[in-house]
Amino acid sequence: MLLSLIRKEFKLELRRRSVVSGIGLYLFAIIFICYLTFSLRRGSINETTWSALFWLAILFSVINSVAKSFIGEKKGLSIYYYSIASPQTVILSKIIYNTLLCLLISVVGYVLFSLFISNPVQDVPLFLLTILLTSFGFSAALSMISAIASKTNNSNVLMAVLSFPVIISVLLMAIRATKNILDGLERNTSYDELTNLLAINCILTALAYILFPYIWRS
Repeated sequence: MLLSLIRKEFKLELRRRSVVSGIGLYLFAIIFICYLTFSLRRGSINETTWSALFWLAILFSVINSVAKSFIGEKKGLSIYYYSIASPQTVILSKIIYNTLLCLLISVVGYVLFSLFISNPVQDVPLFLLTILLTSFGFSAALSMISAIASKTNNSNVLMAVLSFPVIISVLLMAIRATKNILDGLERNTSYDELTNLLAINCILTALAYILFPYIWRS
């Protein structure tokens, strides 16, 4: 059932090609504006600014894409899910799918940054691991918040208000690990940040797994 729900998410996403292209255009526009604003073709950007611009672009793109997890669904769809699957299966399928979506956005953003701006990353495998863990953290947090916000009238407003305090810890660990990577430090200097990031991901996933059944039935 879990795999069936994940396949369903992919099929729905492929049908909504305008949404996918809109997210890609949004990400491209942010990076291109950064390129024009900071005159990046002249190499006038340092590692700290690169990291800040990269994670800002990824953060806003991810929020716009994951926010529709539950908010964009029809009212009666949850009743249908309730009849064929457990709430734990539903939230896990959302988290896994949104993790893949966030990972795709982050990798595409990294490629665009490398093409238009620069690529100061010295340890690419470690940076990709950071992107993977961060994508999972974003997905677990935002999927749960989207489920909560979908139960209210002002869902978009509540999504924006609740998302920042929750994902700030994930973003903080990602920025610290990225700084170590861009500074060319040894891998073991980033292990604490990556371990903390993994622990945060486990906590967020456990909370979503435990609390979602109560939210779903409300």
